[in-house]
Amino acid sequence: MVDSIFIGLSVITIGSAILSLESRELLYGGIALAISMLGIAGYFIILDAPFVAMFQIAVYVGAVAVLIIFTVMLVRAPNTVTKKETRKRKVAGILLGLSFLVLAGSILGNSAATQLKFNDTVPVFDVQAIGKELMTYYSPVLIVLALTLAAAVIGALALARREDIEERNEPAN
Repeated sequence: MVDSIFIGLSVITIGSAILSLESRELLYGGIALAISMLGIAGYFIILDAPFVAMFQIAVYVGAVAVLIIFTVMLVRAPNTVTKKETRKRKVAGILLGLSFLVLAGSILGNSAATQLKFNDTVPVFDVQAIGKELMTYYSPVLIVLALTLAAAVIGALALARREDIEERNEPAN
C-alpha cells in the first residue's frame, strides 16, 4: 500500500515539477510548482513526520507558491515566456544531468551513509513543545519572515500601480 502511494506521489511530484519548468504560461507554472510542493509534503506524511509536512504546506505552498502566483497575476507581465531551445542545449542538459547523477551515486555509494544503523524506537513527538518553541525562541524569526513577505506583496502592489499610472498618463496617438 505504501509503495503504491509513494509511486503515485512520485508521479505527481515529478510531473508537476517538470510542468512548472516547461510551462510557457507563468500562472500554470506557479500552480504546478504548488502541486509539486504538496507532493513533497506527502512524502513527509509517508515518513511519519506530520509536523514537517504541515510546515511544508504552510510555508512553501501557503506562502511561497501563493506569493509567486499572486505576483504573476498582479504585475501583469506577459503571460507567455519565449525560450530558446536548441538541440545542443537539450543534449548538454541531458548529459550534465546524467553526469551529476553518476557523480552523486558514486559519492553516496562509497560514503559511510550506507553503513548507518537506525534505532527502531519511535522518537517522541510533542506538538506542544514545538509550538512553545515557535512562539518563544523562534518568535523574532517568524516576525521577520512575516514582514519580509508583507514587503514583497507591497512591492508587487507598488509595481502594478506604477504601470497603471504610466498607462493612464501616456498621450493617445
